[in-house]
Amino acid sequence: MANVGTQYIASGKTDAEDRLVAADGRLAELNRACGGEVGNTLAIPELLLLVTKAREYGFRLSRRFEAVDGAERITAWVEIAPDDGKDGGCDIAISSWQVDSIPRESESQASQRRSEINRHLAECTARLDPSQRILSIETDAPDLVEFAKTAGAGVGRPWTDFVVLPGNAHEQPVHWQLLDGTACRIPGSDREWTAFLEPLGQPEPGSAGFVLHLGAKRPLGATPAGGKGDTPSLGRDLTPILRQPVNRIIANAETIRTKLAGPLRDEYSDYAADIASAGQHLLALIDDLSDLEVVEAEGFSTAPDRIDLADVARRACGILGVKAKERGITLDAPAEGEVQMAIAEFRRVLQVLLNLIGNAIRYSPENSRVWVRLDAIGQRAMVTVADQGHGLDEEQQKKVFEKFERLGRGEDGGSGLGLYISRRIARAMDGDLTVESAPGQGARFTLSVPAADDEG
Repeated sequence: MANVGTQYIASGKTDAEDRLVAADGRLAELNRACGGEVGNTLAIPELLLLVTKAREYGFRLSRRFEAVDGAERITAWVEIAPDDGKDGGCDIAISSWQVDSIPRESESQASQRRSEINRHLAECTARLDPSQRILSIETDAPDLVEFAKTAGAGVGRPWTDFVVLPGNAHEQPVHWQLLDGTACRIPGSDREWTAFLEPLGQPEPGSAGFVLHLGAKRPLGATPAGGKGDTPSLGRDLTPILRQPVNRIIANAETIRTKLAGPLRDEYSDYAADIASAGQHLLALIDDLSDLEVVEAEGFSTAPDRIDLADVARRACGILGVKAKERGITLDAPAEGEVQMAIAEFRRVLQVLLNLIGNAIRYSPENSRVWVRLDAIGQRAMVTVADQGHGLDEEQQKKVFEKFERLGRGEDGGSGLGLYISRRIARAMDGDLTVESAPGQGARFTLSVPAADDEG
């Protein structure tokens, strides 16, 4: 198939089933680097697509293709000619070959990627202050319930007081980098755990505290936690079991997407991103259905306490800051020093605000602003989340708090339960959740709860 005057640097041949039956030079080397060998299916993905097309349609192709070999990206020009003989395969001839280095991942990108993976794999998460003392803790793992209760009751103490570290030696303070990635045992669990510390704050990592992620080396057994004869409960029994494999799917997809396992073509990275996104959608749905079961249970109640709405709002904005930044959205949180005392459950108020601010980020145009403002009227303390989105008409405002209502926004991945659950939580705290909006003027969602007396 050679053209007069053309200089080929490598050649090969495939059969009617696209198996590489002969190859030389760089083509043979690249095929081996992609995990293939002579006698098996051609292992270079993009070249295989071209060969298949040429064979099936019976015409010559002259195209560029790309492939990855270790830390190098290869761009080559190939000519493919179907073999009219009995073999029914194709002749392959490569006439140019360019090698470029793939940019290495920056330290900040690597750190962010590791944090994302650890976050998805964690079965227990705790918020720590700059001295690694516990501020709050949450878990979905049945074998960590007692641990979470004990650690939660020990707010202000180092997290290392509640786990068993190798050698049982953990004199405080220990630099967080020495504890990041360390193995530990947790009382009440027969699984082995690894602790990962995500530092917060700039320019000194950890100056604003840490997020502790505890991940198990093996998933919990798939036996529901309920007793014999019990009907499994989604929230109590099934959610932890469902979350573990989904979290691992997301973490593995993120590993592929961010090319941790090695250089990868952009389209395959995009496929992995789609898998991770679908996993996150499923995980959010599991969480929403679990919350739905809780808030609709007979006798659902909250644990009211004296809290500062301003502090909760600032924390919610901090948690969603990265998500907002990705879309160029500015979160305007209550200023430091601003205080709005209320009687409500801290965790539930945070849950509602995360939902409201997350929705505002999702439905606002890029490079816009989301405001979180405080107010008080009589005996009611209020926090409002306002955005610059498309807004809601009167009919949409009537439906927005209904169960499974997405107002036609099926493509956003939401379950249509977030606002329904949030209003149920608000009313369980003797409060309410309302909306004010107009088409083209954004939306204002206001959570109101009982105000606290000025005196503590």
